[in-house]
Amino acid sequence: MSQIRGRFSKPADKLAALYTNSFPFDRRLYSFDIAGSMAHANMLARQGIITAEEGKQIVAGLKEVIIEFQQGKFDFKPGYEDIHMAVEARLIEKIGEVGRKLHTARSRNDQVALGSRLFVIEAIADTIKSIRAFQRTLLEVAEKNLKVVIPGYTHLQVAQPVLLAHHLLAYFEMLQRDVVRFSDAFDRTDVMPLGSGALAGVAYDIDRDFVAKELGFSQISRNSIDAVADRDFILEFESAASICMMHFSRLAEELALWSSAEFAFIELDDAFTTGSSIMPQKKNPDVAELARGKTGRVYGNLQALLTTMKGLPLAYNSDMQEDKEGLFDTADTLLSTLAVFTGMVGTLKVNAAKAREAAGRGYILATDLADYLVKKGEPFRTAHEIVAKLVNYAAKKGKSFADLKPVEYKKFSPLFGSDVFKISIETSLAARDVLGGTAPKRVKQALLKAKKMIGEAEG
Repeated sequence: MSQIRGRFSKPADKLAALYTNSFPFDRRLYSFDIAGSMAHANMLARQGIITAEEGKQIVAGLKEVIIEFQQGKFDFKPGYEDIHMAVEARLIEKIGEVGRKLHTARSRNDQVALGSRLFVIEAIADTIKSIRAFQRTLLEVAEKNLKVVIPGYTHLQVAQPVLLAHHLLAYFEMLQRDVVRFSDAFDRTDVMPLGSGALAGVAYDIDRDFVAKELGFSQISRNSIDAVADRDFILEFESAASICMMHFSRLAEELALWSSAEFAFIELDDAFTTGSSIMPQKKNPDVAELARGKTGRVYGNLQALLTTMKGLPLAYNSDMQEDKEGLFDTADTLLSTLAVFTGMVGTLKVNAAKAREAAGRGYILATDLADYLVKKGEPFRTAHEIVAKLVNYAAKKGKSFADLKPVEYKKFSPLFGSDVFKISIETSLAARDVLGGTAPKRVKQALLKAKKMIGEAEG
């Protein structure tokens, strides 16, 4: 605010200057801002808008500035209201008046849009790479525990037996959709806005194609007003991040449940749990719990920016300065969650015996009994009613299906024969031999396909 005061007769109010200062957080964009400035300076020199020597001086000065940032030696001064003015002011200190020519044919409006896009492009690339790493870990754990059976649930009630690998592959599929979402968002972020000026374009013979190529963009913005007013690319990133965090929050919930004494399907490694300040026996799944909590904050960042943008007239408004803290927080939270879950899931231990024991509870083979009757000619709805009554009878008697005698089965349907006792968890799993089912051979096929998918993506 204090850097550009030519129009005003008195300095900015100190509180107002502090209030509008974004340098403490947007300084994080320094490498992207300087990369954009170098490309812009090279273009200005190439087009003859500044001399070749001036272009070289500017680029050399900017290289020195970026080294100061990298080494933690950049001298922050109170007058710097944002990263863009800070870099330019430091450049002028280093190379003199020629540094003032850098801002020719650009505005902070298209400059900040450029820096933000470059940041999101990098964040998306890092996110996809991290998702792939976690997917590989999921596949390793699934393959290592290919024969482990767990109870599948609906409404948190025992439903049908499934392979643990099949359950884990469900998360693989969710994350695969996340990769597609981030990749799709990348395409719309990969648009070079520099050259749009404040909102109307610039009155110089610039070469936007050159700048786009220098910075690695595949597209150039088609409308100068849209280019500086658009934050859809941040909203898309934060939306994809919110969905991805939702997936990890669901997994976090299951890891917390499965590691409890009531379930005991898994044990989380000591490195990813904490103790209690008062109860010595506790091994708390803090990492998983924090992921659930951090998911809410990522949602909040998305909602905050949606709310900020919803009433803004075109083109740029200072409200849009509020896009960055939430963006940085979302990127950091998502990447740290991906990294810590890769370690946590990769080191968990599976208690196959406990999981199998749980899979035998709750009349989990009831659907298989209904299917048994259907195969003998009973309409499914009638078979469903018969087995429901059978379950009620067994529950009142305190018996499992295996405890019932043939005569007891016959009370409910004459179609029940001695072969009913051949129904087991293994036959239940094997019967789900459909594409996408939990039959062992289908799960093996799914694992192979997932591994091939990851290999092709990384190849």
